[in-house]
Amino acid sequence: MRLVIARCSVDYAGRLTAHLPSAPRLILVKADGSVSIHADDRAYKPLNWMSPPCTLKEGTGEEDGVWTVVNKAGEKLIITMEEVLHDSSHELGVDPGLIKDGVEAHLQELLADRIETLGEGYTLIRREYMTAIGPVDILCRDAEGQTVAIEIKRRGEIDGVEQLTRYLDLLNRDPHLAPVRGIFAAQEIKPQARVLATDRGINCQILDYDALRGIEDDKLRLF
Repeated sequence: MRLVIARCSVDYAGRLTAHLPSAPRLILVKADGSVSIHADDRAYKPLNWMSPPCTLKEGTGEEDGVWTVVNKAGEKLIITMEEVLHDSSHELGVDPGLIKDGVEAHLQELLADRIETLGEGYTLIRREYMTAIGPVDILCRDAEGQTVAIEIKRRGEIDGVEQLTRYLDLLNRDPHLAPVRGIFAAQEIKPQARVLATDRGINCQILDYDALRGIEDDKLRLF
């Protein structure tokens, strides 16, 4: 990863145009080819970015200090450096990925063992199905034989839906698995996450931790 702190202006030319006037900013150039520009606010969200695959060309001569980032669609991110305050590169190596907390890991194990909880005829392909961008919690097939990718969270929020969306986009490129649909499973799913999931054709499933563990509800019942 390359970290550059510079006073710069940024212009984006593609399906629309955008301009960031001159200001000190952090520029991240990652090993996957992505380039993102950050300010000292907005939490983790960049001001502008170019997703991989893309190419970065650093200008020379009369164009010295001008970076041009171009993606496969021909869109351009042009960064004009006025003053470079810091420039360093660091080898981060392969990331081991997110380690789930005990509850999420146990939910995954329990649901894999009781995959029929999702419906009659469901069969498990495998847990932690590895992809180029990380492991899918559970990959299975429904009663009709369609592949289903399941993302499991203790608390289901928008970030989890986005994560599952990325997995589905990748899995659906594999002719041996496609078409692949998604299930977003959690003990609790936030309303905004449910709306986003529904909009993207992803089903939501509430998981009852005690029921998966085989613990009976101790509330009084009429029947």
